[in-house]
Amino acid sequence: MKSVLVFLVVSFSFFGSNAQNDITSSLYDTYSEYKEPTLTKRRIKHKQIQPLIQRFADNPKFEVQKVGESIEGRDLHLISIGSGDENIFLWSQMHGDEPTATQAIFDILNFLDAPGFEKEKVEILTNTKLHFLPMLNPDGAEVYQRRNALGVDINRDALRLQSPESRVLKRIRDSLDADFGFNLHDQSTYYNAYLTEKPATISYLATAYNYEKDINETRANAMKVIVFMNNIIQKYAPGQVGRYSDEFEPRAFGDNISKWGTSLILIESGGYTNDVEKQEIRKLNYVSMVSALYTIAQKSYKNIPIEDYEKIPRNDRKLFDLKIKNVTYNLLGKDYILDLGIRRQEIDTKGHEDFYYKSTIIDQGDLSTFYGYETFDASGFTLVPPKTAPSSIEYNSAITWSEEENPWKAGYAYIESQLLPPLPFIKLPMHMVSQSFKLPEFKLTPGQNPTFFLEKEGEITQAVINGFLLDLSKPLENQKFGNALIYR
Repeated sequence: MKSVLVFLVVSFSFFGSNAQNDITSSLYDTYSEYKEPTLTKRRIKHKQIQPLIQRFADNPKFEVQKVGESIEGRDLHLISIGSGDENIFLWSQMHGDEPTATQAIFDILNFLDAPGFEKEKVEILTNTKLHFLPMLNPDGAEVYQRRNALGVDINRDALRLQSPESRVLKRIRDSLDADFGFNLHDQSTYYNAYLTEKPATISYLATAYNYEKDINETRANAMKVIVFMNNIIQKYAPGQVGRYSDEFEPRAFGDNISKWGTSLILIESGGYTNDVEKQEIRKLNYVSMVSALYTIAQKSYKNIPIEDYEKIPRNDRKLFDLKIKNVTYNLLGKDYILDLGIRRQEIDTKGHEDFYYKSTIIDQGDLSTFYGYETFDASGFTLVPPKTAPSSIEYNSAITWSEEENPWKAGYAYIESQLLPPLPFIKLPMHMVSQSFKLPEFKLTPGQNPTFFLEKEGEITQAVINGFLLDLSKPLENQKFGNALIYR
C-alpha cells in the first residue's frame, strides 16, 4: 500500500509539473497579445499610466481605489481582482528608476481582462485575490531617480515611515494581511551569476526576517515559489538567474514584511544582451509572475524542496559592457599587457525622457576574473592614442569618407567645428570639439573616457569611441554604436 501511495504522489507531481510547463510555454508564445502597447521604454511617467488605471477603474472586473498621494501630490492607486481568500500583494517602482515590473504589471492586468487561458484564470481568481500597486514612487519616476522627492530611499523607510509613500505601503500590507508579497525592482545590469560570464537577468530573494536568517514557514513558502520561478526563467535565459544577498536589513520593507508574516518574494530585473529597454526582461517578468500566481492558486509549490533555493547561484558584480583583454600599452617607452573594463553610463537628457552614453574605464590590469557583455581579445594589438582631425576634413557622415580618407584609420577620434550643436552628444562615432579645445596628453587610467585605437602590424583596425568598439573593416553604419560626445 505504501508503494502505491508513493507512486501516486510522484505521478501527481510529474503531471502537475507538465501542466505548469504548458501554461508557461503558452504564456511566452502569446505574450504579444497581452503586452501593453503604450509602454515601450523604461522612462515611464506617472501621467502615462493614469489612462491605463482609469481603463481598469471603468471595468467591472476590477476594483480600483486611490490609496494615497506622493509628496508632490501624484495619486497612488491599488488595482484588485479576484474573490479568493488568499491575498497576494504586488507593488513596483518603489525606486523611481526601476520601472521594468511596472510595465509587466499592466501586461498581467491585460491578461486577466482579455480572453484566453480561462481555466487558469478561474483557478487564480477563485483561490486568490490579487492587489497591484504600480509605481509606488511616481515623484522619483518623474526624474528617473532612485529616491523620492524627500530624498529618502523608500525601501529603507519601513520603521520610521517618514514618507507618505511608505505609509501607504505599510497600511495596505497590514489591511490585506497579505499571504504573499511581490516586491518588484531593477538591479544593476552589471550583476552576473556567480562565477559565470552570464548576466543576472533576473535575481530573486526570499528576504530574511532576522539577523540569524532563520527559515520559518512564511519564508520557506517564498523560497519554494522562487525555485519554481527560477525553473521557468532557466528555460528562456539559461544560467542567467542570481540569488540576491539575504543579509538582514532592519530598515527595509522586504525584510520587515517577511517579519510581519507575508511570504515576501523580491524580484530584481538586471541585464540581458541587446535589451537596452528591458523589453525581453519585462516579458520574463510577466511569464514567471503569472505562472507563480497559478502555482500559488493551486498550492503546487508546497511540494518543492527548499534546498533547491540555495542551488541558485549568488549574485556577483563582475560584468562590464566592454572588456578588452591582453592589449599592449606603451608607457615611457616600455610595453605592458593590460585588460580594460569599460562601462557605459546612461546620462538622462532634459526632461528625463531619454538618455545618452558617457563611458568610463572602470578598471585596468588583470581582469581575468571579470566578464563583458562584449569581450575583445586584443592579443597582438597595441593601443594607439587618439588625435584631433585637421579642420580640412568635412564633418557630415561616415558614408562620405572613402577608404583612403577614413579618419579612424588615421587615428582621428575628435574633430573641430565652428558651430557645435546644443546637445552634449552626437550619433556619429567621432567626438566633436570646439576650436579652442586642446586634447590632453593621453594616459590610460581608470575614470578616463575610453577613446583610442587598436593597431596590429602597423595598421589601425579597431576604434574605441566613447566605450563602443568598432571594427574598421566593416561598414560603420551596420555596427552597434550609441553616441560620441561634444566637448566645448
